[in-house]
Amino acid sequence: MSAFPEHIGIILIDHGSRQAAANDMLNAVVQVFKETSNQPIVEAAHMELASPTLHDAFNACIQQGAKEIVIHPYFLAPGRHSTGDIPRMAEEVGAHFPDVPYRVTQALGVDTRMSEVILQRIQESFES
Repeated sequence: MSAFPEHIGIILIDHGSRQAAANDMLNAVVQVFKETSNQPIVEAAHMELASPTLHDAFNACIQQGAKEIVIHPYFLAPGRHSTGDIPRMAEEVGAHFPDVPYRVTQALGVDTRMSEVILQRIQESFES
């Protein structure tokens, strides 16, 4: 069962990199999120330096049947990109799809579940 109605398209957007491995990581995050959330429409996007762009991802969601889009800045902390650039970019892209409402979430921020990941990475450092 999906966490949200199936007509919701979700876009995870990061900065983008010239390093393919960094861009591939977002694709892996999207795949894991798609599998664990059971959301059928989830796409990756990069602000710059790589594709797909936000426009590409928005369009891909619509092509899969999305009637509404949620854009999640895949950033740890709120900053210029997540609070200014991405909302501005979303507004520009949204203008090309006036019949499809969209929203931009907050960045990941502080969450106690992050401590589990940090602890795991520390433990892994002792195993190598």
